[in-house]
Amino acid sequence: MKLKLDENLGNRMATLLRLAGHDVATVSGQGLSSTPDVQLIDICRNEGRCLVTLDRGFGNRLRFKPSEYYGIVVIRTPKQTTPTDLREAIETLILGLEQSEITGKLWIVQRGSIQEYRAIEEEETDI
Repeated sequence: MKLKLDENLGNRMATLLRLAGHDVATVSGQGLSSTPDVQLIDICRNEGRCLVTLDRGFGNRLRFKPSEYYGIVVIRTPKQTTPTDLREAIETLILGLEQSEITGKLWIVQRGSIQEYRAIEEEETDI
């Protein structure tokens, strides 16, 4: 899977995803830090990449209709996020990507669970 990690996720998370066989680009590595959300998601679409982020704003299905993108992953962590929290969420994402297709969907990933959403009009499911 082609993924783009937002600037709020570190290089360790990119390494974990690469070790799992994914093609990973990073916002910071491409010099896109502080790029507005709408522009960033359009870049992901043009590159054929799924965006992986901690930015909950990308979970707004009215603003970012999942069916228009190669996938959006919003990682949710506790308020006091630790590197372990992020690693466990990324491991959950890796397992989800092995089991299901994300193109056209929004995934909200927490340690041990993935909530899947499609466009507002479509049905929501758990993976």
